[in-house]
Amino acid sequence: MLAVYACTPDRSRGRRHPESPAPTRDDFQRDRDRIVHSTAFRRLVYKTQVFLNHEGDLFRTRLTHSIEVAQVARSIARRLRLNEDLTEALALAHDVGHTPFGHAGQDMLDACMRASDPASSGFEHNFQSLRVVDSLEERYGAFDGLNLCFETREGILKHCSRRNAEWLERSEPGGVGHRFIARKQPSLEAQLCNIADEIAYNAHDVDDGVRSGLISFEEVCGVELVSRFRTQALAEHSGLHGRRLLFETMRRMLSAQIYDVIESSEDLIAQSKPQDVDHVRELPRLIRRSPTMEPLHLELKTFLRDRLYRHSQVVQTTDRAKHIVATLFACYVDRPSEMPPSYSDKPRRLRAVADYIAGMTDRFAMREFERLTGTVAFGA
Repeated sequence: MLAVYACTPDRSRGRRHPESPAPTRDDFQRDRDRIVHSTAFRRLVYKTQVFLNHEGDLFRTRLTHSIEVAQVARSIARRLRLNEDLTEALALAHDVGHTPFGHAGQDMLDACMRASDPASSGFEHNFQSLRVVDSLEERYGAFDGLNLCFETREGILKHCSRRNAEWLERSEPGGVGHRFIARKQPSLEAQLCNIADEIAYNAHDVDDGVRSGLISFEEVCGVELVSRFRTQALAEHSGLHGRRLLFETMRRMLSAQIYDVIESSEDLIAQSKPQDVDHVRELPRLIRRSPTMEPLHLELKTFLRDRLYRHSQVVQTTDRAKHIVATLFACYVDRPSEMPPSYSDKPRRLRAVADYIAGMTDRFAMREFERLTGTVAFGA
């Protein structure tokens, strides 16, 4: 039984191109399935989360990260009586617009766009995710993109610059860009996916960071949120050590954060008493951590930023990744014939180049760099 404030397929604002109902699935289930079968989702298996794909087989990729986000989000959605199918669709799709090489690729592609055309809106991976599902996927004869429901598209667009929101509003009045102009909230399912994303990557980045050897478990235990659950794990299993101790600690930390979001959100929902989805959009954000958990989350996030993401070895790799993206961008702008005709023939060359590069996996970008420059992408 879904809550009155949950999104339901029968009350959806629909698709941009009307379609007949599916005989065995509702519209949000159908959206999830379209995302899973999309080319962009499949490519996430070879896109960087923190560590490049060639650096190790066991590090998270954008695909495994998205699956972990979906697991966290569904667990919370079930307790809050939100729509699990929509929640899962949003979690699986939230990174389909991400570039190769993670945030390094995104930042460089944005810089290249702005340097080439100061009037450009640059590159935003959330906006690109919407472009992927709205127009860049080519799977249907009747329309471009995946023709997803409004609620799915709304949740995929987690963040949006004012400029891009205004562009969306002109092309789709009252559509997915409107809330950024009117300063309204998205659905609770969308709010939930945002926080599930943070919960998932904080936990698995600790795991990957320790596995890489760039940070030690002892260092991470200087963070209160980790130390607390390491102590709990040892109190119950006195002889625990190594990766078993790490996993037991991370498991408990994940569960505690999930329970915290559930309890905090239940309290906020009970206080605000949203009557339906439209009422949710008029209220302050209702899916939140508790005031007790928020500073603990921020401490861990700061630790990872300073000790892992800015580690000299990670920076060296990301600097090289930025060079690869910048080189590819310059080559394709100067020689668009190096791209497939479906991109080289587009009238907006800079955007076509950005679309092409953003759709690449790490290893395809490296192969293209080596083909175009004759030099090794990541040499010794």
